[in-house]
Amino acid sequence: MTHDHDLVLRPTAAQTTRALNPPAGRNGGDLVVETLAGLGATTVFGLPGQHALGMFDALRRSDLRYIGLRVENNAGFAADAYGRVTGEAAPLLVSTGPGALTSLAALQEARAASAPVLAISSQIPTAGLGGGRHGYLHELPDQAASFRGVVKSVHTVRAASQIPSALAEAWRSALTAPHGPVWVEIPQDVLLAKTLLPVVTGVDATPEDLVPRVELTALAAHLLSSAARPAIIAGGGVVRADASGKLRALAELLRAPVVTTFGGKGAFPWDHELSLQSWLEDRHMTDFLEDADVLLVIGSGLGELSSNYHTFKPRGRLIQIEADLGKLESNHPALGIHADARLALQALLETAERRTDDGVGERVRNVLSRIRDRIAAQELTLEQDVLASVRSALPAASPSFWDMTILTYWAWSAFDAKSPNTMHSAQGAGGLGYGFPAALGAAAADPTRPVLAVSGDGGALYSIAELATARQYNVPVTWLIVDDGGYGILREYMTDAFGEATATELSRPDFVALAESFGVPAVRTTPETLEADLARALAAPGPSVVVLPAVLRMFGATHLG
Repeated sequence: MTHDHDLVLRPTAAQTTRALNPPAGRNGGDLVVETLAGLGATTVFGLPGQHALGMFDALRRSDLRYIGLRVENNAGFAADAYGRVTGEAAPLLVSTGPGALTSLAALQEARAASAPVLAISSQIPTAGLGGGRHGYLHELPDQAASFRGVVKSVHTVRAASQIPSALAEAWRSALTAPHGPVWVEIPQDVLLAKTLLPVVTGVDATPEDLVPRVELTALAAHLLSSAARPAIIAGGGVVRADASGKLRALAELLRAPVVTTFGGKGAFPWDHELSLQSWLEDRHMTDFLEDADVLLVIGSGLGELSSNYHTFKPRGRLIQIEADLGKLESNHPALGIHADARLALQALLETAERRTDDGVGERVRNVLSRIRDRIAAQELTLEQDVLASVRSALPAASPSFWDMTILTYWAWSAFDAKSPNTMHSAQGAGGLGYGFPAALGAAAADPTRPVLAVSGDGGALYSIAELATARQYNVPVTWLIVDDGGYGILREYMTDAFGEATATELSRPDFVALAESFGVPAVRTTPETLEADLARALAAPGPSVVVLPAVLRMFGATHLG
């Protein structure tokens, strides 16, 4: 009897010839880039360093496109965005020690947002591994230890023959639900050593599907079909699984209202009669969700931002579909289903029964009206007008990347993303500096449509060096900088908590002149002219900067009392 797993593919005559006569002058770095190409990568991000030069030298002998940024953390953000918008693992090449450690904040965001990033770092020479203090440049006692609590998996190579398998294993890990960043490190001498190994051609790293258990989806379908007031919270897992169509079909089958988390923006049509939009930071929405007798949570761990800062206390039956096992029932008891959102939604569609509910549309309209009335009472027309101008100027299909700034916090709740996988922010880990380099990564993935980045002046200074990158690669990214002279949200937090703010005021540059010094066109705008100026910048080829001097305020919180 022959088993499938006993079958071995026989090489062709041409493959045998190539294997017996590999090109001269190859080294360990060539094995890296050949494996990446074999896995399907077309673009890599990074920043060279002395120990990693073997990898970077090999790039010139490959067809891989290299996008070099000015800071490793920003290169990590660019790779994160590339992974988010394509669904592919984005290679990130960095060097040992300081270069590697500088990427940590970006990898934390990628892990929190389930963005597939394949980070490949050099290491000190093999003789120095093991924790001794040999005095090598960039030496750390255990570099990998710095990453184990941040990434999904860590892979250390000790010999050239291990490179293809280690990279394939890491690639599979990055793309297995839940997606996430992985870390591979290869010693300098292994990267530089000449190799007689054949050119890497066939590499299989197909991720396994995360299929739901049938008995769990059958019970979930029964509970939802029998519910009097079902509701759905749709998180980023729906977007990552490309399951928005199935989510809509299920919501319409069940007549269940849907609210999207800030990571799930665009997963459900904003103006649909069942859409609760994204107003999770509002007590009226929290009350509505608590009143559901069966609440389906798909692709969300119900963390701090998705639970109105843990004030959400469901009274009905909770069903949670989550690919990240660690998030399953981590905040609330539930019927936990460990599965990919797309596969689980398909199972529910096949087994759930159609409900009728003539009053659900009125309930949705009522809660949204109460939220609008609460916001209107706070006299925040400037903030709403600015956000509306951004939405009007941005083409519906264009992606946007938002730094941690007051306009972003408004956008989480009040911005219509128009379609799935087009609005992204650093809300996973919450670090500054994400917006602009992430937009560069998205533009590298698809240069045919303009990309918007949004930052405050404080966050902008984290990534200002990447104006050089934008100019060098002439990417179609427009950067909106809202300049309020400081860390605006921290100013509000401190004033509310302590009566005055400390360490929040910033001396900042003339952003228009600074952008122009990089050769990037820039304009200073006003709230009244923002829509026209932003639309003009987005329509122009290449990079641009729009600076809006404005002090925005956040709408009042409802979780504090």
